[in-house]
Amino acid sequence: MTPEAIMQLGSGALGTMLLLAMPLLLTALVIGLLVGVFQAATQINEMTLSFIPKLIGMAVTIVVAGPWMLKVIVTYTRALIESIPSMIR
Repeated sequence: MTPEAIMQLGSGALGTMLLLAMPLLLTALVIGLLVGVFQAATQINEMTLSFIPKLIGMAVTIVVAGPWMLKVIVTYTRALIESIPSMIR
């Protein structure tokens, strides 16, 4: 196995990981920002107020983006397994 192949595998894994994490992270960011603006506007200083909206938002995101995320990870895994014979040589 060459160093180039290892770097390509690592790059593909990191890219896939970022692609899969992006919807969940963006959801948490947007909901956290909206709750923060709401707390600043109403002067409610409750630290735990943002957890329930984030939890609900993440669950909705998983339901909506879950099939796409599953397709991406299955495609990556299939390509990784199919590339094993060429790496052994």
